[in-house]
Amino acid sequence: MAKKYFGTDGVRGEVGKFPITPEFVLKLAYAAGHVLVQHGTDHQPTVLIGKDTRISGYMLEAAMEAGFTAAGVNVLLTGPLPTPGVAYLTRALRLDCGVMISASHNPYHDNGIKFFAEGGIKLSDHLELEIEAELEKPMQTVPSSQLGRARRINGAVDRYIEFCKSTFPSHLNLRGLKLVIDTANGAAYDVAPKVFHELGADVVCIGDKPDGYNINQKIGATYTKSLQAAVLQNEADYGVALDGDGDRLMMVDRTGKVYDGDALIYVIAKARAASGCLHGGVVGTAMTNLAMEQAFSKQGIDFVRAKVGDRYVLEQLHQHQWSLGGEASGHIVCLDKHNTGDGIIAALQVFAAMQELELDLASILTDWQPFPQTMINVHIEPGQDWQSVANPVADEVSVELGEDGRVVLRPSGTEPVVRVMVEARQNEVARQAAEKIAAAIEAGAADRICPAG
Repeated sequence: MAKKYFGTDGVRGEVGKFPITPEFVLKLAYAAGHVLVQHGTDHQPTVLIGKDTRISGYMLEAAMEAGFTAAGVNVLLTGPLPTPGVAYLTRALRLDCGVMISASHNPYHDNGIKFFAEGGIKLSDHLELEIEAELEKPMQTVPSSQLGRARRINGAVDRYIEFCKSTFPSHLNLRGLKLVIDTANGAAYDVAPKVFHELGADVVCIGDKPDGYNINQKIGATYTKSLQAAVLQNEADYGVALDGDGDRLMMVDRTGKVYDGDALIYVIAKARAASGCLHGGVVGTAMTNLAMEQAFSKQGIDFVRAKVGDRYVLEQLHQHQWSLGGEASGHIVCLDKHNTGDGIIAALQVFAAMQELELDLASILTDWQPFPQTMINVHIEPGQDWQSVANPVADEVSVELGEDGRVVLRPSGTEPVVRVMVEARQNEVARQAAEKIAAAIEAGAADRICPAG
């Protein structure tokens, strides 16, 4: 059954427009709370609610608190905390559910609701469908004697800081490193600088002064120019960029070169393989660079691709019983350290890898260079059969590229577009191939609107 409200990462949209309205979020919390109660626990359920730094977080937090307590669920409020911090505390405090109010890397006028089940894992499709079914029913507040209570908890940030530090090898430290930490004016603004400082690094902070409106605004993992400039200006060794909710990572070296999720996953994998603790292979996605896959093959490291989205990476990791995977966008999952993607923990694994290999980032990555990629978004009309025209051309291009390239066609889940991605050894080859496929889709749309004859 198709889901009506939940996407690949919760419910998300522009604040004030359905479904990110106080009314809907109130009912969403009530529905989720009612499902928790209906599952028949032997205690009154408790849910943890965290948020990032968006101005709308106050409003949505209040709506969620009202919805959960009306369903008879207790609420613990953490204030600003990264998404992986909410997942960790949900597990550590043995809670029934965790909720993060965030739209991740989106601008401040968007927001969203992410749920974690007991144990800090993402909700299953089955539970999301149960919640959606409950949304179709009228709210019925429990009797006053059964209402939930709400309170703010102290020490959430400190607990999470200590957890992050515990994932870094105890025999290593960051002394002697000067780091620029960019927290995107988001949820990690208080946490991340303290983690790296307490492990010994000399820390310079940018993007650590949220005002409710500046989250991800020309800062953070989705805009690395600010970090590059700060690293060069401060003559730092490395820069670490997180996104608004703290689960994405990009890094910059002293020359200003940017390292994306693919490169950082490779660094971690190479160090773990060298020490015999990789625990299987690596999971990437349809967008993982082909050059990295080929580099893994040369080293005898297994690699599989998942659909785009960290939940699908997690599914493949669990299915193969592996521990490392992620996306070029910076979502990196180290299941031996945390059960969800975590930008801070991923950065610590990169620093540990460099120390174990006794090499800097550039030196570790000398054995592969990313293939150039061309991405074109092609507008499609509702109901347009774009596959019938695109697939034959894409197959033709794939044959021409052979082992020196790859084609990915992916309809967007949020826009009426098809994403055409081609990668090849030469940039011009990738560009021409992508344009050829995009032109075929556009021509098909034109024929549909104005049929010949």
